[in-house]
Amino acid sequence: MFTMRFDMRAPAHGAPPAALYGAALDMCEWGERNGCVAVQVSEHHASPDGYLPAPLALAAAIAGRTRRIPIQVAALLLPLHDPIGIAEQMAVIDLASGGRVSYIVAVGYRPEEYAVFGRDFTARGRRMDGCLEALRRAFTGEPFEFEGRRIQVLPRPATPGGPLLLLGGGSAAAVRRAARFGLGMVTQGGDASLGDLYRAECERNGTKPGLFIDPPPGTVTSAFVAEDPDAAWDRIGPYLLHDATMYAAWLGDRAAASGSRASTVHALRAEQGAYRIFTPDEAIAYVRSRGPLLTQPLCGGLPPELAWPHLELLATRVMPALRSPA
Repeated sequence: MFTMRFDMRAPAHGAPPAALYGAALDMCEWGERNGCVAVQVSEHHASPDGYLPAPLALAAAIAGRTRRIPIQVAALLLPLHDPIGIAEQMAVIDLASGGRVSYIVAVGYRPEEYAVFGRDFTARGRRMDGCLEALRRAFTGEPFEFEGRRIQVLPRPATPGGPLLLLGGGSAAAVRRAARFGLGMVTQGGDASLGDLYRAECERNGTKPGLFIDPPPGTVTSAFVAEDPDAAWDRIGPYLLHDATMYAAWLGDRAAASGSRASTVHALRAEQGAYRIFTPDEAIAYVRSRGPLLTQPLCGGLPPELAWPHLELLATRVMPALRSPA
């Protein structure tokens, strides 16, 4: 069992964007045939390495190349967008994909992104509340008012009440918002108290607790499989390091299960943290003890010709073993 995540970073030392986007679609089609249980795409803006800025477009393209696999936009930075336009896109994607696309919505944490869209970073929480309420009403297909406009979003999505929404974040404010709107929650990890707060806030608001995902310490979020991890670290380590250092610069002091403070490939490997290269036997043991292997096949602009062998090992060495009794 494994998942695939694509954020489409394309630094100058990596593969060109056209090669990465084409490979991502090929990999999703391949993944559906070879045991991938879910695909994730992400959103960020104003990134010098071209981080994916249009996740709904890529999610729709993936849906067009696949038939069954669940697709998640994680995370959609909802306050940056007009929620009416987003609701229309979500409804169409829901209809065209057979309800396979879900969303983790978040406020984001980078002022640069709000500047790109001319939005007030300090007001992002209030705007998120307004956007969530607008989505909820839009998915009914009934007329309503939003920001002085009379709105009716049609067609209605195929999924009753609209596609699945979860709220992402690592703060108490995000947890309270999720409980207030009756949404499930995905945290960034690192604060075990948030689960108790979520359940208490749901009780206080009279909402039913939903799915609450809090990544535990030691969660591997960018996994690869190789027969020779030493050689693999030499070959693909610089791409993993690029990904790690970019996120570290953005996160600053914020805690995150996928965070790293490494400044060299050697240090990144020594952390034994979110970025790991397993042997097939190690990958099998990890999945049996921890659940699906979270992979990021094109991490840091990794050229597709270097990425494919790691995926093929999943199909030929790991998945057959997982289908057999331990």
